[in-house]
Amino acid sequence: MRWRRSLYAAAWNNHPILPLSGEYVESHSFLNAALVFLLATVIAVPLTKRFRLGAVLGFLLAGMAIGPQVLGLVSDTEGVATISEFGVVLMLFVIGLELSPQRLWVMRRSVFGAGLLQVLSCGLAIGLACYYLFGLTANASAIVGGSLALSSTAFGLQILAERKEAGSAYGRQTFAILLFQDLAAIPLIAMVPLLASSASPHGLDPRAILQTVGAIVAVVVGGRYLLRPVFRFVARANAQEVSTATALLVVLGTAWLMEEVGVSSTLGAFLAGVLLADSEYRHELESHIEPFKGLLLGLFFISVGMSMDVALLLHKPLLVLGLTLAVLAVKALLLWPLGRIVGALNNADTLRMVVLLACGGEFAFVVLKQAAEQRLIGDSLQSLIVLAITLSMAVTPLLVAVIAKLIDVKAKKPEREYDTIETDAPRVIIAGFGRVGQIVGRVLRAQRIPFVALESSVEQMDTLRRFNNTSLFFGDPARPDLLRAAQADQAEVFVLATDDPEANLRIARLVRRQYPHLKIIARARNRQHVFRLMDLGVEEPVRETFHSSLKMTRKTLEALGLSSELAADRVERFRQHDVKLLKAQYLVYDDETRLVQTSKEALNDLLHLFDADEEPTAKQELEQPPAELLRDQS
Repeated sequence: MRWRRSLYAAAWNNHPILPLSGEYVESHSFLNAALVFLLATVIAVPLTKRFRLGAVLGFLLAGMAIGPQVLGLVSDTEGVATISEFGVVLMLFVIGLELSPQRLWVMRRSVFGAGLLQVLSCGLAIGLACYYLFGLTANASAIVGGSLALSSTAFGLQILAERKEAGSAYGRQTFAILLFQDLAAIPLIAMVPLLASSASPHGLDPRAILQTVGAIVAVVVGGRYLLRPVFRFVARANAQEVSTATALLVVLGTAWLMEEVGVSSTLGAFLAGVLLADSEYRHELESHIEPFKGLLLGLFFISVGMSMDVALLLHKPLLVLGLTLAVLAVKALLLWPLGRIVGALNNADTLRMVVLLACGGEFAFVVLKQAAEQRLIGDSLQSLIVLAITLSMAVTPLLVAVIAKLIDVKAKKPEREYDTIETDAPRVIIAGFGRVGQIVGRVLRAQRIPFVALESSVEQMDTLRRFNNTSLFFGDPARPDLLRAAQADQAEVFVLATDDPEANLRIARLVRRQYPHLKIIARARNRQHVFRLMDLGVEEPVRETFHSSLKMTRKTLEALGLSSELAADRVERFRQHDVKLLKAQYLVYDDETRLVQTSKEALNDLLHLFDADEEPTAKQELEQPPAELLRDQS
């Protein structure tokens, strides 16, 4: 990694400057460059996000504007790229951190079905076109085809979130394909040095392969037995800055090890993230890494924009536009049958999925940059493809808006400005003040426990404000700035009471990342919702209708002639049995076959349980449900 060697050189020479392109620049020049980066970002990113074009495109445009080919405010593109590569390393670590191997195995059908078919079909079609039509070598065609098969995860997930369609049928299918693409990017990045060595006159180097395998094994074994004890030791220090330093040390250490054996450093960072995905320190690590990742990843996209050959677009517009349209057309044609047949989507949903996934992705920038450095492809070809990918990303938000207008799907947005929150520090924050949230709020108010309630429905706000709810504010709890204004950092408990399962999941993910100290009490609509909340670390999601259903069942049994004692016994046995079943099904909930099988087995077990003993045992259930039942299933 050039950025690491540059930093070593700066430290060795004890010079208060930043190395760019192998030269030392005066400290005031560094400040000038930093100001240019920040100013361009502050102007370009809000503009693109305002027009729903995405932050990634804003960073790319900012880099193009300040680069040597437009305004020329910063001419040293290579120096900026050396520092920004650290952002890609952190991004891969966070992706690995969010992927539990156990959960991936459970989700294998949805992720490794359509996702695998998409990457293979698109990569093979584009690779064959590069080999037969454009005369590239087999290794270069494989890298170009694989990189262009990937789509923009940043664009896709951002657009789904903005339109509140992540929970829709096409949204779930899009997410599954994007998830597999993120996984596929890792071996693709790791393949670049191996393909480069096989393309050399000496052919494939067995020693390089053994070093790669050995380094991967060392990272896996060392991470399994060393990382958790290290984090436990650091956690005892109870120092935020030490935890942050440890997280960065893990990322840098694994990246360094992989680079020393000639493998991509990003592969090491990804492996470190995967090894810690099941760790109890996962959310804390993510909260420490996220600010660094966002800043440096933005710098990476700026460096890509700076290195873009704008003159090529002006001199050869037909070539660039033709390549862009060709990539979009090929991927769209191959994505359509995947959506209709594999994903079982209707025409409208398939069209929306195709529009989101037809563009190029940010991982292609990383892969192509490495391929150019390893001399697998030429610099001119890299510039042409990067320009085509950027244009495809730029038109994606516009195509999404046009398609949405054609099929009359409008993005949901608030009709008025969010409230300004001015209140004392709360002990509890309630997200959603409907039927469930109001009951929680009434009890808290009666106990004189300070709380802040956030409600995103304008109609609900107008109704509740008539009852002098001074602790209620209009706003979206999924917005980080609103949670900061509500003083979530000083609260103790976060109550998720919204009736939208997808909104609940987004809010839970945000709270877990930014406020890991908060105890989350989450409302769950059904079992699938419970499983997804448990994925985010919510220990005991509260199923909103479970307790009332048990009470109705008890009354039904009594109406059929069972004694109160026997009816209470049957209901309590069922409750305990269902809690165990819920935990068992959590491990297989994405596998439809296993889920059905466990349900059938559970029914037989319950029949045998009731037949084995006709005498009631839950005598304490006579007059009221036990405290555990009230707590678990309100």
